[in-house]
Amino acid sequence: MLRPKIPTMPTPVGVTAPPAVVQPTAVEPAPQPIAPDAAPVVPTARPTVQITPGSVLAVVGAGTAVVLVVGTVLVSMLLATAVTAASVAVCAVVVRSLLNGQRRQR
Repeated sequence: MLRPKIPTMPTPVGVTAPPAVVQPTAVEPAPQPIAPDAAPVVPTARPTVQITPGSVLAVVGAGTAVVLVVGTVLVSMLLATAVTAASVAVCAVVVRSLLNGQRRQR
């Protein structure tokens, strides 16, 4: 009754063919046409990324903005933690004084 029923693998029906064998072939690159009047390509000596004073100013400004935003978030999280800790400490002192007051009245 509580035994799991495991499905059986169905047997193939009809004519089955063996898998085809794929033979590897060599890949040869296509020949490049050579133009007699084309000048050879000479690589240039200038860098691919050009740094201009405007881009340096933009990067410095963006970095400053990121530092200010991250600093503000971290300081606000620290302030929230400090306020929470102070309020929990005040609540603990009030509860302790209330409990001590009840013990003295008995």
